[in-house]
Amino acid sequence: MPDWDNIFSEKGKVFTEPHQDMEKLAKLFEKKGVQRILDIGSGTGRHLLYFSKKGFEVYGMDASPKGVSIAKRWLSEENLKAEIIIHRMEEKFPYNDDFFDAIISIQVIHHNKMKNIKRTVSEIERVLKKGGILYITFPRLEGRSGLKKWKLKEIEKNTYIPQAGQEKGLLHHFFTIEEIHEVFHSFNLLEIYDDRKRHRAVLGIKN
Repeated sequence: MPDWDNIFSEKGKVFTEPHQDMEKLAKLFEKKGVQRILDIGSGTGRHLLYFSKKGFEVYGMDASPKGVSIAKRWLSEENLKAEIIIHRMEEKFPYNDDFFDAIISIQVIHHNKMKNIKRTVSEIERVLKKGGILYITFPRLEGRSGLKKWKLKEIEKNTYIPQAGQEKGLLHHFFTIEEIHEVFHSFNLLEIYDDRKRHRAVLGIKN
């Protein structure tokens, strides 16, 4: 079954430009005194570089050894620093409780079944400080006509495996609004909206 390690091995960085909301987030982080940021599913490092350039203390974790390797090389080329590890997001994070001031995860957390997503969110809650900021995005199912080409096969409620396309074989969970509130119940959800690519974006503060 293909995975992101294969995709990064074949296509390199894949993503080079930061998500459009990173500038807004950086300003919010500065306003709130954020210092230490975790990027869950940091991939080849685009957001690690972005926030490292802004002077934040940046950490990244990704299940893809190739992605981590590319990110480390990219950071080195730019004379930037970040602590990056190879780690699966559904497993216990190797960080202390209340370690981070902010956590981001861009188009990553949905690549799992719901029981594993809940494990990831539980770990986010553990390592994020009270009052810490969470920003997360994932795809939405409704209104995405292009998904028809993926020939989605449902394996549990709202969770599918594409049978075709670039992400063939990769789990995709499509959150409903109700699920967002249920799964992220430990957060004061400030915003739930669609970004420019019509992905769902969630901004919250840990209660």
